[in-house]
Amino acid sequence: MIEKIIFLFPLWMISFCTVAFFEPKIISWFKGDYITYALGIIMLGMGLTMKLDDFKLVLKKPKLVFLGVTLQYTIMPTAGFFLAKFFELPSPLAVGLILVSACPGGTASNVLTYIAKGDVALSITLTTISTFLGILFTPILTLILAGKYVEVNAIGLFWNTVQVILLPILIGVILNRFYPKFSQSISAYSPILAILMIIFIVSSVLVANKNSILASGLKLLASVFLLHSIGFLLGYLFSKIFTSHKKDLKTISIEVGMQNSGLGVVLAKNNFSDPLTAVPSAISSFFHSMIASFLSWIWRKE
Repeated sequence: MIEKIIFLFPLWMISFCTVAFFEPKIISWFKGDYITYALGIIMLGMGLTMKLDDFKLVLKKPKLVFLGVTLQYTIMPTAGFFLAKFFELPSPLAVGLILVSACPGGTASNVLTYIAKGDVALSITLTTISTFLGILFTPILTLILAGKYVEVNAIGLFWNTVQVILLPILIGVILNRFYPKFSQSISAYSPILAILMIIFIVSSVLVANKNSILASGLKLLASVFLLHSIGFLLGYLFSKIFTSHKKDLKTISIEVGMQNSGLGVVLAKNNFSDPLTAVPSAISSFFHSMIASFLSWIWRKE
């Protein structure tokens, strides 16, 4: 049942965002600290599912883990940088696109990997490691690639990432270690709660900036769509050089193509003055979920 709800994530996203677009009052209250707290809930849910065993795969399949994480932090940031230049996006949107491209893997990738009949253990490991590495890589890559557009406060990004990623995850891991029954009872519903929080975050940002989004038009939508399409495609093709196992190819493709867009929204809103910087991350959440759901549906039949 949970898998079906997550598989239809794009449908829930479209439905709620469409209603919110015409009736902004249903989501306009969800702003400021609420968005940060929502991401904290998502990361806490991720922490509740983590165990030390999740890291053992690093020793069993070091090449695949290294490959997946490397592709995550090379393909996506590079694509984000060049797409921003190619479409000549305004500075806040360019920075926002680069920021989300430098974020770690998406939190829903594990379930979509399961639906696609990929390697769930590898997916969990990649998501976990890329998330922790994101504490350093996301601020550094954003500074390097977006610094030409605006002044980037890398230290601020770093501390904000620690607050919204590291602390909630550590709390979740501690609860899982010392109160396993309580954690299991909650973590069973954490994917659905994560979807609800992401929908709230995305719709809130889209509604607050709908006039600017409409003005930006196809350039913005095309750049975000291509960002994730490139991630899924190149993640698959580059992995094919190193492994022929279909399950591994599916898994790495999904991990590379999906970003933690909720983190992108929070970092953009907390560290950049222009609210438009958060818009690419909001649109990203919809596009990567739509593409991943479509691919999972196709790959499940193989």
